[in-house]
Amino acid sequence: MPADLWSQFDAAPLALTLRVAVFATGLALLLGVALGWVFARTRLPGRGLLEAICMLPLVLPPTVLGYGILVLMGRRGALGGWLREHFDYSVIFNWHGAVIASTLVALPLVLKGASSAFAQVDRNLEAAARTLRQSAWGSFVRVTLPLAWPGILAGTLLAFARAMGEFGASLMVAGSIPGQTQTASMAIYDAVQAGRDDLALMLALIVSAVSVAILVLSNRYLQRPPSP
Repeated sequence: MPADLWSQFDAAPLALTLRVAVFATGLALLLGVALGWVFARTRLPGRGLLEAICMLPLVLPPTVLGYGILVLMGRRGALGGWLREHFDYSVIFNWHGAVIASTLVALPLVLKGASSAFAQVDRNLEAAARTLRQSAWGSFVRVTLPLAWPGILAGTLLAFARAMGEFGASLMVAGSIPGQTQTASMAIYDAVQAGRDDLALMLALIVSAVSVAILVLSNRYLQRPPSP
């Protein structure tokens, strides 16, 4: 790779991509595990509709998702207007907006993995824990979660990879401001638009290598036999 290209290389988009992906995956993990347990273990009225709504980001065009965030959290939106009025804060043209968009697209992957993992846990083991005077929370933490964790982790790794590659909704909400909201996917787009194919190729190869590594790890957990 030419030395002059290295001298012009800016690692800020990659650093921001990792930061956004980490925060988004963390939020998606918390929400996905909670919702996954609800969908796998309860008969909540309207559960099918709620699950379909949570899975929508998998099939919605990114522009639709981004527009929905703008309507809700834009300066004139119900939530966005309230945040602006009371805290002088806005997620628009802010890397926090990219976190929100990435969380929404990553959530279905964690949710599906968690729901399937919880459904496969042997309830007899949970019942045995309850006979040993474990509370419902204690049984969940000591029995259910460890048994379901490989499936949850596999979904979480996929969610991290998906959050790293998020583009459309984040571009609509956060924009592509160099050094502030420009993630790797946006930097690749801008580089192609500017005719800097060498820089675009280098960024694409780095992101692809990280994504392949994550997918290999995820497949290892997906193929792992369930714990006895």
